[in-house]
Amino acid sequence: MQNAHFRRSVLTTALTAALSLSATVASAQGTSVPTHWMQMIGLLPAPTYDPYQSQIPRRRPGHPPEPLPMFVEQNPDALNPAPVDQVGNFIPVPDRWRIMESLGANTPWYDPYNQNILKGDKPFHGEDWFFAFTGISDTLLEPRGIPTPVGPQSGPSPGSNDVLGKTNQIIFAETLITSFLVYKGDTAFKPPDYEFRATLAFQYNRVNTEEVRALQIDPTFGTDRDDGFIGVQELFFTKDYRTASTRYDVDEVRIGIQPFSADFRGFLFQDNQLGVRFFGNRDNNRWQYNLAWFRRLEKDINSGLNDITEPLRDDDIFLASVYRQDWPFIGFVSQGIVAYNRNREDSSFYDSNGFIQRPAAIGREAGRTYDVGYIGYNGDGHIGRLNLTVSAYAAIGNQKNGVFVAEETDIRAGFLAAEASMDFDWIRLRGSLAWASGDDDPFDDVSNGYDAIFENPIFAGADSSYWIRQNIPLIGGGGVTLGGRNALLPALRSSKEQGQSNFDNPGLNLIGIGADFDVTPQSRISTNINELWFDDTEILKAARATADVGRNIGTDISLSWIYRPKFTQNIIFRLSGALLVPGQALKDLYGTDTTYYTVLGNLILTY
Repeated sequence: MQNAHFRRSVLTTALTAALSLSATVASAQGTSVPTHWMQMIGLLPAPTYDPYQSQIPRRRPGHPPEPLPMFVEQNPDALNPAPVDQVGNFIPVPDRWRIMESLGANTPWYDPYNQNILKGDKPFHGEDWFFAFTGISDTLLEPRGIPTPVGPQSGPSPGSNDVLGKTNQIIFAETLITSFLVYKGDTAFKPPDYEFRATLAFQYNRVNTEEVRALQIDPTFGTDRDDGFIGVQELFFTKDYRTASTRYDVDEVRIGIQPFSADFRGFLFQDNQLGVRFFGNRDNNRWQYNLAWFRRLEKDINSGLNDITEPLRDDDIFLASVYRQDWPFIGFVSQGIVAYNRNREDSSFYDSNGFIQRPAAIGREAGRTYDVGYIGYNGDGHIGRLNLTVSAYAAIGNQKNGVFVAEETDIRAGFLAAEASMDFDWIRLRGSLAWASGDDDPFDDVSNGYDAIFENPIFAGADSSYWIRQNIPLIGGGGVTLGGRNALLPALRSSKEQGQSNFDNPGLNLIGIGADFDVTPQSRISTNINELWFDDTEILKAARATADVGRNIGTDISLSWIYRPKFTQNIIFRLSGALLVPGQALKDLYGTDTTYYTVLGNLILTY
């Protein structure tokens, strides 16, 4: 032990002498010895903590703990950044939108998948004026089988009876949509200060049937029809006239031809129409509101596009709605709505094919006007795992005069719909219910048939469903259809595009089940089975002058496939097919057991 102690003492003395010599030499040369070396030989006092180990000081045996330092300076020898002129030139950037360009990441102007001035990724003028262009090609091919009347002047098929003809038809339509948007503002946090949008749609369509006068009033035009049309679908200006909070709750006004949907699923009114709309939000977007007035435009009967060459319709819609987020459940949105539809179209109007649209060729075939108010509740969202959409409307008003009577009638009608679904991994199961009241007496002073203003329902399979997709003509009861194209309600209108709402109709009951299968990220398969009944058939009996029309419409079976090869909405291919197996009502109306079909091929390309 003494030898070991002696060796440690000699080693310590030698180390201290070496460090002292180093300090002397360094001092003579104008340099320095590291601080911790000086502290080791006693030339500097030892620190209260070890900066090379822990910032918590060690307690020496037999001594109380020393206090912790209030502040420990990190990297005390750090230097300020060098001036710009000492590290090279910087490239000035006018704004944050062009940072990638300054790094050399330039992409072609036509590339929609990267930064592009044509889709509003960076300003086209100044620091906050943006431009966005959208181009869409919508190609549709639709073979279908639909009840078709034989032309009264002539029938090319010798086997045709005097009412019903051959059912096969083919529709082809190509629609090109171009949309131009200019807006001002930093939209990362708030709506634009100003917004200007114009959208034009160009459509060519061709329809082939097997019966004359199915498409045009003149039988000499044959069984084919080619048509083209240009429609103005959007032309509006939006101004953000008030920012109500630091969370960018805003008030805005929009004037012009604009899209609007009164509810979540398009049950009451979903269209592009001319109007003025005030809208905004409050309480960090928990509340939203709409106040709107629309004066309806005429539509082209063959394409369904807006026709601004015709005078405005004498048909006004006034609407107010309020939305509440997360009520009454977290993740569920509730909406209350009131709407008023004022119609004064009591004069005659014929479409471009020569058929009368107003008044509808049913009942008295006389002009009429109506005032009807709608009060409704709509909800959409989820309650736990359950996805749920509900909708309820009451229609109250009057019309002058009735469809079947020459006196004023009161409108008292209702509508209910609900669709629930639940996800199981890549499968979503779905159930649908709907009820629209029907009129039980066409000759009394009350009209109980529910009708919407302009519906486009996303419900129970939507346009994959035969019943919703096709405009089945009544045949033998007037020049009306059981339901409009892309419509749920059997309203007995002349058409959804140019006809008036009709509150003398048979109403509807629907119950359906369906499922969506996300087979791959690109492919989805959907299927629906809907059973349909008329709510009351007294109107159909009066129109057809018959005592026997059953209630069961039939079973609607549909299957669709949606394919998105790029995982985006730029390329969408859709193929669907549907069958309507007739129930007793269709057998009584059309006297045949034919199963009606539709096949829909649709390719949408978006730039």
